[in-house]
Amino acid sequence: MKAMIMSAGKGTRLGEITRSMPKVLVDINGKSLLQHAVEYCCSYGFDDIIVNVHYLADMVEEEIKRINAKGFRISVSDERELLLENGGGLYKARHFFDKNPFLVYNADIVTDLDLSLLLDLHLEKKALATLAVRERPGSRFLLTDKDGVLRGWRNVSTGEEILKADSNEGLKSIGFSSCLLYTSDAADDLLCVDLGGRRIIKKKNLNLKAFFDTIVLYSPPTRFLLTLSSLSS
Repeated sequence: MKAMIMSAGKGTRLGEITRSMPKVLVDINGKSLLQHAVEYCCSYGFDDIIVNVHYLADMVEEEIKRINAKGFRISVSDERELLLENGGGLYKARHFFDKNPFLVYNADIVTDLDLSLLLDLHLEKKALATLAVRERPGSRFLLTDKDGVLRGWRNVSTGEEILKADSNEGLKSIGFSSCLLYTSDAADDLLCVDLGGRRIIKKKNLNLKAFFDTIVLYSPPTRFLLTLSSLSS
């Protein structure tokens, strides 16, 4: 199966650590974050991988070559000229995906999430996208009703909201965990919707409220899920 590992960000919240090194090359127990991400995805069968590069891209590509030499299969999506964020990065790489569900995974995640459970739920619900979520502090949240159905999105810092429901009354805020599955159709038409919350870039004919009905949220029984950017102190 195919996966895209998001690796283009500057990692500014890590301060001095990433002034001369991409965040995805930060070492954890003798391996880069990127290698940990590749090995994790492959352990669940997502072994055909594309990685986007932007910040200090040459260094990231050298690491990809090193990892590929170990027998992994990694392609590169080059965003040197412009950082495209999650939605734009996926849309640029849409040629890579086939007719099967594919994984999108941020390289700065360290987790014990069982991806097979995420995939099983995605297939069972025949969803356009299945997102791993959890309760956590932050500023950007997905909004769900009492049945766990996605009903909108909120940025508590700016007050911006996108709602399918008539109001936000009774809706629960929950954090997206930067790990999700898409169906193949999303690669052409809907990848430009960035559910991580940075921006909404959509095709003119996309009914965003109807789009929410095709999203499944999965709150995993994981013991450990951390994004490295939260360690910047």
